[in-house]
Amino acid sequence: MNISTFNAFKSRNYRLYFTGQSVSLIGTWMQKTAVSWVIYEKTHSNFMLGLTLFASLFPSFVFSFIGGVAADRYNRYKLLLLTQVASMIQAVLLTLLIFFKDYSVWEIIALSALLGLINAFDVPARQSLVYEMVEDKSDLPNALALNSSMVNLSRLIGPGIAGIALEKFGEDICFGMNALSFIAVIGSLLMMRLPKFKVVPHTKNIFGELKEGFQYIKRTPSISFVLIMLALISLLVLPFSTLIPVYAKDIFKGTASTFGVIDSVIGLGAFCGAIFLASLKPGRDLRKILAINTLIFGAGLILFSHTTYYPIALVFATISGFGMMSQITISNTLIQTTVDPAMRGRVISFYAMAFFGMQPLGGLLVGYLSQLIGTPDTVMIQGLITISIGILLLRFLRKAKERKASS
Repeated sequence: MNISTFNAFKSRNYRLYFTGQSVSLIGTWMQKTAVSWVIYEKTHSNFMLGLTLFASLFPSFVFSFIGGVAADRYNRYKLLLLTQVASMIQAVLLTLLIFFKDYSVWEIIALSALLGLINAFDVPARQSLVYEMVEDKSDLPNALALNSSMVNLSRLIGPGIAGIALEKFGEDICFGMNALSFIAVIGSLLMMRLPKFKVVPHTKNIFGELKEGFQYIKRTPSISFVLIMLALISLLVLPFSTLIPVYAKDIFKGTASTFGVIDSVIGLGAFCGAIFLASLKPGRDLRKILAINTLIFGAGLILFSHTTYYPIALVFATISGFGMMSQITISNTLIQTTVDPAMRGRVISFYAMAFFGMQPLGGLLVGYLSQLIGTPDTVMIQGLITISIGILLLRFLRKAKERKASS
């Protein structure tokens, strides 16, 4: 690992953001793991797992357009502060609900939907603000890869801690620790010194601005292609994670910690992928790396799908995590480094829609399919789809290269 792996830490604001966010994300993953476990234990239904994912992500899909316009129109910093306080309140409500033991599955699903709504405004504001936190803009790809390594390191630690907490102390501890973790991120935001917000006069209404963002994407094939690929992966492949409790409980005959461990090794693979990306020299062909890693992701899923021997299954889950990571991070980096700054919030809201929006629909689809043909076959089909998408990507790159050569 070379020194340039941590270039973005030269910016004070980014260092603060990274520290606060690291703590908060571990809490977020603990809560996510606990929600899946509580729902599966109460209902024993694959479909309810899919429905919970749907509830937590679908509002992000519906409202992320408005979140993107808000991030381009208003003070992103204040918007982010507001969403973090709102997320903290949601976590407190969830903790109280579980603590007093008198709850129905629908109340948890309703609170998950509330968090999805908050995230519709949180993601465009946060992603666009990272650009402002990094003083030397050539460090932006590095900052995004480090961001990803933080998300995945928390995915590695959070479910593991949650698995132990679920077994030793009960569900409410997971939710309570998430509520407390927001203190770190809110504190780090308050300590930042960002450039003064400039109010830009807006002549169009919200829909006019959305249309402008959409036309910009249509005119920029390099961005639109990345968004279409990400939407396909999010719809058909990423919801494989909703089936992990089924593997933990029914295929490997395990407990809450088994679920935590599988989720954590997927995070471990993804973390290795993020560090690999953060260490790349500037100017590497990210699109080619994206295509190759898509093939690795597909191969990992196919190998994992029918493995009944737990230790080997963990190895394949790690490989899947490594390949999965690139989908999210490289797509984000390609978009953030090529987008016109005035369009940043809106284009990121389309990215959020492709990423968060398709997953809940896919969650319902995958939940339904796995009831019909069984969980292992469903995951195998998802692996085959991923490999097909990787091959499409390679073909697109070859054609783009040929066009460039002939012109």
